[in-house]
Amino acid sequence: MLVGFAAASIVTSVVTGLTGAFVMPAESAHAAVAPVAAVPSIEQGSLGRAAIDPASIGDAPTSSGSAGAAAASRSAAAVFSSIQAVDPAALPGFLSAHAADLHRLLVDPPAAASVSQLWKLLDPARQAELVKVAPHVVGNLEGVPYDVRGKANRLDLERTISAAQKTLRTERGKAARVELKRQLTTLGNVKAALVKKDGVARTLVSLDASDEAKASIVIGDLSTASYVSVLVPGMYMAVGEQIQAWSAVAQDLYDQQTGFLGRLGGAGTTKHTPRVAVVAWIGYQTPVLTNIGGLDLARQGADSLERTLLGIQSLRVSNPPYLSVLAHSYGSTAALLALERGTVKVDALALMGSPGSDAQSVKQLGVRGGNVFVGEAPMDPIVNSAFFGSDPGSPSYGAKRMGVGGAVDPITHRTLTGSSGHNEYFSAGTECMRNLALIGIDRGDLVLGGGSSTRAASSR
Repeated sequence: MLVGFAAASIVTSVVTGLTGAFVMPAESAHAAVAPVAAVPSIEQGSLGRAAIDPASIGDAPTSSGSAGAAAASRSAAAVFSSIQAVDPAALPGFLSAHAADLHRLLVDPPAAASVSQLWKLLDPARQAELVKVAPHVVGNLEGVPYDVRGKANRLDLERTISAAQKTLRTERGKAARVELKRQLTTLGNVKAALVKKDGVARTLVSLDASDEAKASIVIGDLSTASYVSVLVPGMYMAVGEQIQAWSAVAQDLYDQQTGFLGRLGGAGTTKHTPRVAVVAWIGYQTPVLTNIGGLDLARQGADSLERTLLGIQSLRVSNPPYLSVLAHSYGSTAALLALERGTVKVDALALMGSPGSDAQSVKQLGVRGGNVFVGEAPMDPIVNSAFFGSDPGSPSYGAKRMGVGGAVDPITHRTLTGSSGHNEYFSAGTECMRNLALIGIDRGDLVLGGGSSTRAASSR
């Protein structure tokens, strides 16, 4: 079962005293050797992060504190932008020597649009060598094409599994062995979740194999899809325990969306050229009972989601998809925080079991046309709580109602089951999943229970 903000019956076990037996991705073991003397000037990206301008080169500043961190970020950007000038024969040594600089790109990422531009400047041989030497960086850097990221993350996954297995064979410490086995279980579940179903491609577009693992798997082709839906989870959605189930939800949504497009005569799909993509996104550390009451993890999730959305848009400038965010529970708060900043806009937002955020209406969100839907299941203790500052289901918020109580689908004539409590919104065969599928393909007009908020006094 997929769990969220506050399940009524949750048994948690806390294991303490474990030592750090985590095996880092293979290429992260390299140390930076020679500092980069020249760095590109830095533009301010939409996230307030460094955006690389390869046309302008200057001297790296030397200072401490925040200025020193900025210098380190510029140095990392310089390494990436200078790859195009390195002789191909010397490139493996150059990349190995500056592995630490490359990894800093993930700590303070350049704007995705700048990364995209620089990637295009690299010839295929240099691109391939970068994937080979630094797959973890390439696989997680927004702005790199998704097929390349998929290959890089697959390589990183296999290398990290191999390294953990090798270490486990010689490790004598009990706590370290427990941690290694836990990591191998997590990575094994990620690998299992990548097995395609019905011939539909699955791409691992992000992978962080650290102790609080993060991963995102795309069902379909993110680079060509006309409709892209990003699924944002709530509480207790750890990669190791839930990545397969979350990918199954994404597959269900993909299947329903392609089916509806075929029935409704929209920008449909064929078996060989999928036109929808669903992202099973676990891009932040989801909370547990001990840290669910604060917003720190939601802010981290908002940062990560913001980068993901901007990354999609940076690679689809010439053919932008219809982009929707479908978020549950604590994940809905993370999504709201990301869309309150004014840095990114999406075409639709659906919130299920939401504890809210600072935004008091759809007008304060980066959602085109105020296209926000709210689903509230009976006996869900979180809806109406306004725990984090607002109630998206209130009449004044201006969101549209999304039925989740069960119905007969007037299009397929299927009987749809209802969701109850906090954790059944994504169950297969529910009215909620049917409505989410339609929201993601720009057919909110066909959402059952549509209209204004669930508690509005009058219809729209």
